[in-house]
Amino acid sequence: MIQLKRTDHTDKGFVHLVSQLNGYLKVIDGDDHEFYMQYNGIEVLRHVVVAYWDDVPVSCGAFKPYDETSVEIKRMFTHPDFRGKKVATAVLKGLEAWAKELGFNSCVLETGKRQIEAVSFYKKNEYQIIPNFGQYKGVENSLCLEKQLNNEKR
Repeated sequence: MIQLKRTDHTDKGFVHLVSQLNGYLKVIDGDDHEFYMQYNGIEVLRHVVVAYWDDVPVSCGAFKPYDETSVEIKRMFTHPDFRGKKVATAVLKGLEAWAKELGFNSCVLETGKRQIEAVSFYKKNEYQIIPNFGQYKGVENSLCLEKQLNNEKR
């Protein structure tokens, strides 16, 4: 049974999962890893969702304000043993609902093109490819996506 917990960057389950995520990304991103890590500090994350399965943290995600109307989804990760069980979707939906409650209209995110499963996951959850934003402009491996939370455009 999945239980979602709203928390922040200090949550021990979140910290543990992010450590696993960083190890995974170090392999996937290779030489690009250090570039991405400079934008992935968790200390600024005040909106974190952790999924627990029988009191064990198995998936996480977070968001931070990107601008006045959008949030940026950060640090999405699901333990490999729990992939394909809709846990990541529950976390993402939890983040989207929280952002909407706070008055945000859309979510943006960046993922690496080499992370084929992640790209497929976001597309399946109605995220659309957009031009690379911010620090990801001109970064060949980066793919940026967006999802409108409301029917109105920003």
